[in-house]
Parts: sequence; structure tokens; C-alpha cells
Amino acid sequence: MRIVSLLLLTIVIGTGCSSQKKPDMATTSIEYSAMSRGFYKKITVQNQTVWVENERGKDAVESKMDLAKWNQIVTEFEKINVETIATLKAPTEKRFYDGAAIGNLKIIQNQKTYETQGFDNGFPPKEIEKLVNLLVDFTEE
Repeated sequence: MRIVSLLLLTIVIGTGCSSQKKPDMATTSIEYSAMSRGFYKKITVQNQTVWVENERGKDAVESKMDLAKWNQIVTEFEKINVETIATLKAPTEKRFYDGAAIGNLKIIQNQKTYETQGFDNGFPPKEIEKLVNLLVDFTEE
């Protein structure tokens, strides 16, 4: 009986720990885009590299980011449940009357794509706000 109990306990603990794995950030791609009739911005981050596109049809500018910035992005990303980002509610609706560009966050992880609904550029849902603001900082550098 003790052996069976010990075996079950080991299985339960092992299963619990395996569900808490950190995402593989080397293969995860995070993309933020914002666009309207006269505005375009696309920022893609993957494995300490960032690509910034500020104009449609132009090549993205690639650069390496420092480790501190990468760690901030990883920390904020780990707080997000990618399975639920499609259901996040936008806090404002300025994009409905051209008051703001339409923002969108897309995450490609393990060959699956997770994408938010459109939200106002500059006013992301609070659950992803810190991550989006870190990504937008690349266009200001």
C-alpha cells in the first residue's frame, strides 16, 4: 500500500511540475502592429532580435536588444495567458471613428498563433499593457 501511495504521489508531483514549464522564448515570436489609413507600425521580437517597420512596403530595420530589455519582455510575456488573449476586451473604442489606429498583438508559439482582437493603439487591454508598451518603446529608440 505504501508503494502505491508513493508512486501516485510521485506521478501527481511530476505532472504538476511539468504543467508549469516556462515557454521556449527562443522560438516564440511576438508581434505588435498598429495601423490606420495614414499610419503603420509593426514591431516583431524573437530571440533578442527586434524588427521595426514604420512604413508599408519598406524593409524592417533589424537590431539586437540588450539582455536587460529582453529579460523585461520575457518577464511580462510569462504573465500572459496566451490561450485567452483573443478574448481580451479593449478599454476604449476610438478606433471606431478614426480616433486611434487599430492595435493588435500576435504571438506565435509552438507553431500556434494567438491573436488579440483589435484595440486602440496606445490603449491596450490592461492584461497585455506592459508588454505592448515595452514593444512600442523600440520605435522611440
